[in-house]
Amino acid sequence: MAKQVHYNAAEHIPAETAADPYLRPAFAASDRARRLLWNVCRMVLYRPSPRPMFAWRAFLLRRFGARMGPNCKFYPGCKVWAPWNLICADTVAVADGAAIYNPARVRLGSHAILSQDAYLCGATHDYDDARFPLLAYEMEVGAYAWVCARASVCPGVSVGEGAVLGLGSVATRDLEPWGVYAGVPAVKVKERKRPAASKE
Repeated sequence: MAKQVHYNAAEHIPAETAADPYLRPAFAASDRARRLLWNVCRMVLYRPSPRPMFAWRAFLLRRFGARMGPNCKFYPGCKVWAPWNLICADTVAVADGAAIYNPARVRLGSHAILSQDAYLCGATHDYDDARFPLLAYEMEVGAYAWVCARASVCPGVSVGEGAVLGLGSVATRDLEPWGVYAGVPAVKVKERKRPAASKE
């Protein structure tokens, strides 16, 4: 299935903003102001918070529009680019160093895990367009999926339920449910045994 662009900056930022398209902002001033406020909050209240204060960080994310189920564990060193574009089910874990770059909506399913320095990249640029606009895609990490340490998920790629993306791997295409993937680009290497807790 072809990836669907959720946001194309060229369709939202007027050409008169700057003669050189490379100097045009990718988002409206209101969005940039909201991200500035969130970044100040993250530096002052989120990042310095002690590691066990998961409820406090979930509260801050919710205050900025994130929808989060119970028992989510976002560690102080993780980064969420736009909390208002984040939807989490219950018991989601995002480790220190993990980054969720989400100019468009990102959904994390129940018991999904992003390990240390994992990266969900929700946007790229159209390099065939002279304006080089930012293109943002919605993404989903399914229930019980695990994006291992230093693994990356490319824009618009979905991680299926229970899928595993191995250490340092790069997902350039959708990952099938309950598959184990490794490599650059990631390829399926085996099937994962489905845990009893995930069965209905």
